[in-house]
Order: sequence, then structure tokens, then C-alpha cells
Amino acid sequence: MPILAERDQDAVRKEFQRIEGPVKLVVFSQELVAGDLCRQNEQLVREVAALDDRITVELLNPAIDRERTEAYGVDQVPAIVVEGARDYGLRFFGIPSGYEFSNLIDAIIVASSGEPALSEATRTALAGLTDDVHIKVFSTPT
Repeated sequence: MPILAERDQDAVRKEFQRIEGPVKLVVFSQELVAGDLCRQNEQLVREVAALDDRITVELLNPAIDRERTEAYGVDQVPAIVVEGARDYGLRFFGIPSGYEFSNLIDAIIVASSGEPALSEATRTALAGLTDDVHIKVFSTPT
């Protein structure tokens, strides 16, 4: 049974008209650790990728693909890395469903161009940073 309803697929296809280049979704999944969650995450990512030919999926098992998992900085499953021309550090831990789903779609679009839609004031403020910043956003259903 599909996760995305036909109406949702149509809405995502419309958003994907803004994709500018190829995007790879690297999915980290480990059956023994989080079986149902990993299976649902894989299914969601495959359904999303099927909506546009410019999106590919690569599945990695952290227990087997240790070096690549470490290189991506992934330490839990399920997880998704959203890559465009390079790795921009876009990560999703857990299943990006509900409110988080729109963030996954936005991340795919941003990764496809490599250019986030930021105001000039925000770009100026970010240019003034002198050190790397690691931002984590946590969300939970209410």
C-alpha cells in the first residue's frame, strides 16, 4: 500500500518542476535496529524518487557500509542524506512524514540547485560567521 496518496503525488510533482539538477537520496537503513521504521522510510523515499527521473536512491546499511556511514556523519537509523552536486550537509533522522515531509521536498529542491532561497539580509549575516555552525532541528508530533 502506497504511503503517498495520488493527490500528494501530484502536489510533489508540481513542486519538483523547480528541480534544477540531479539529486541523490542516500538512505541509511538497518533491519535489526529499527525494522518497521526503516522499511517505512525506504518506501517513502522510493515513492518520492519515483516522481522525478532526476532523483536517485542509494541504500546503505551502517553495519556493512561503515566507512561511508561514518563519512556522512550518520549515527542512527533510519536516516536520509540529500545530496545535489555535492553533500551540503542535509540530513533527516527518522521518517520525514507529517510536517517534516515538506522539509524533505524543499531539501531536494535546494540540493538540486545548491542555492538556498535566502534573503540578502540573511546572506549578509551568514557571511559574517567566522566559525562553522552545526544546526540541528528537532521536531515531534503534537
